[in-house]
Amino acid sequence: MSETEAVSEEEVKEVVSEESSEAPTEAVKESTEAAEESAKSSETAAEASKEASTQTKKPAQEKWGIAHIYSSYNNTIIHITDTTGAETAAISSGGHHVTAARYESSPFAAMKAANAVVEAAKTKGFTAIHIKVRAVGGVGSRVPGPGAQAAIRALARGGFKIGRIDDVTPIPHDTTRKKGGKRGRRV
Repeated sequence: MSETEAVSEEEVKEVVSEESSEAPTEAVKESTEAAEESAKSSETAAEASKEASTQTKKPAQEKWGIAHIYSSYNNTIIHITDTTGAETAAISSGGHHVTAARYESSPFAAMKAANAVVEAAKTKGFTAIHIKVRAVGGVGSRVPGPGAQAAIRALARGGFKIGRIDDVTPIPHDTTRKKGGKRGRRV
């Protein structure tokens, strides 16, 4: 029972107690009718608001993908696939967006590549992505290159919902011999 109904019933009881208990007057009848009408109007308003809220709320169907970011000190490659990893949605690299080879791994090139991939993936209906960052690994560097951070930031700004961010750099448990010989690389 809402506050307005409780107040109106209390007023009715007070009016009835003040009046003689033999026969109710017209004022008492009018106040009870007004209380019933206000209760009905509040119920219909509540039902209307429930219907409106159920009509406006539609569960957004999210289409998830995986963004594979390979970032070395020579290039940054961004590859978006479906969740199985079998179907490519979009792919781009830093070398596609800059003219000089020394800028391929730069954060600017990675950002441009990520923006190109975002546009292509959005046209295919992707709304959310998991990110897998990979460095060279193996006998090479296990630290991602300078373009990885910029690529992640550009994907987030592109309007995707970000799920998980994983490091999938291959780390050997027993490996082949690193180049450089017994005494290492002599500079």
